Amino acid sequence: MSSKDDILILKNESPWGSPPGGRGRGDGNGSGERRPPPNIDDLIRKAQGSVGRIFPGGRGSNKSIYLGILILLVLWALSGLYRVLPDEQGVVLRFGKFIKTTQPGLNYHIPFPVERALTPKVTKVNRIDVGFRSASDSGRSSGIGDVSEESLMLTGDENIVDIDYSVFWVIKDAGKFLFNIQSPLETVKAASETAMREVIAKSRIQSILTEGRSKIENEVQEITQGILDEYGSGIQITQVQTQKADPPDQVIDAFRDVQAARADRERSKNEAEAYANDVIPRARGEAEKILQQAEAYKKEVVAKAEGEASRFLAIYNEYKLAKRVTQERMYLETMEKVLADIDKVIIDKSSGSGVVPYLPLPEIKKKSQGGQ
Repeated sequence: MSSKDDILILKNESPWGSPPGGRGRGDGNGSGERRPPPNIDDLIRKAQGSVGRIFPGGRGSNKSIYLGILILLVLWALSGLYRVLPDEQGVVLRFGKFIKTTQPGLNYHIPFPVERALTPKVTKVNRIDVGFRSASDSGRSSGIGDVSEESLMLTGDENIVDIDYSVFWVIKDAGKFLFNIQSPLETVKAASETAMREVIAKSRIQSILTEGRSKIENEVQEITQGILDEYGSGIQITQVQTQKADPPDQVIDAFRDVQAARADRERSKNEAEAYANDVIPRARGEAEKILQQAEAYKKEVVAKAEGEASRFLAIYNEYKLAKRVTQERMYLETMEKVLADIDKVIIDKSSGSGVVPYLPLPEIKKKSQGGQ
C-alpha cells in the first residue's frame, strides 16, 4: 500500500474520495479538494495480495481455498442432523412451511436456511382449569378463586349449577398443533366450555350433583375431542375431571334444605317399603294357610259324607236281607251313641214291693277311674 493511501486511512477518508461537490473531511480545513477515482486494476491486485497473505504458496493457494470451501460444505451438510428425544416429536419446516413430522431418534433435514426442525414435547400432560383458578394461576399466595362467568350453567330442568372442572390434554400431532391453531390453550378451553354447557343443558340438576358426574365427564371429553379434531388441532384430550358441582352460593342454603327434605322423604319411603315387605308376606302366608285349611276341611267333609253314604248303602243292603235283625242292631248302635256320654240311672219298675232298686253307675265309674 502506498504512503498516500496510508495518509487517507489515517485521515478516515474513503479511498473513493469525496462525492462530487462535497467537502473534504480528512484535512479538517474544509478546503473541498477533489480526488480522482481509484483504478480498478489496483483494487484487484490489492485483494489478491490480501488473499495471498492468508493462504501463502502461490498457485497452491487455490487448492487451499477449495479445501476450505469443501470443509465448510461438509460442516453445513452435517448441521442438518438432529435428534428427537422419546418425549418429543420432530417438525420439519422448509422456508418456514410445515413439511412433515418425524419420530424419536436421529433424523436429518436440509440444513439452514433451507429447512429447520422443531422438537416440541408431546408426552407432557397439560391442564386447563375452567370455572376456577388455582393459587399458582391467579397469582395469590393461597386458596382457589372462582370464575362465575365460566362456572355458572343452566341445566335441562331450568336450574343453575356452579360447576368447576379441569381438562387434561397432550399433543397428538406436533405439526398440526404448531401451525393449524394460533392459541392452543384458549382453543382447548373454549371447546371444553362449549361441550360442558351442551351436556349440562341436557341434564337434570339432581343427576349432575350426584351419580351423573362420570357420564357428564365422558360426554364432555367426547364432544371436546370432536371439536378439536374438526379444527385439525393435533391435540388429544386424555381426561375431563369435575372438581365441584354445587348450586349457586346465593341459594345453596335453600337447596340444602330441599335436599334434606328429599332425604327424609326417601327415608320414610324406605321405612314404609320395609314395613310393607314385612307385613305383606305374612298376610299372604296367613291367607294361604286359611285356603289350605279350607281345602282340607272340604276334602274331609266330602270324604266323610261319601263314607256315610257308602255305609248307609251297605246297611241298606243288609236291611233288605234281614229287616228285623238290622232294625234292632241299628237301634242298639244308636242308643249306644246317645247314652255314651250321659249319666245313667237304672230303675226297675217290675218290682212289686214299692221299693225302687237303684244302681249308681256314675259313682261306680268315677270310683273305678280314681282307683286306677
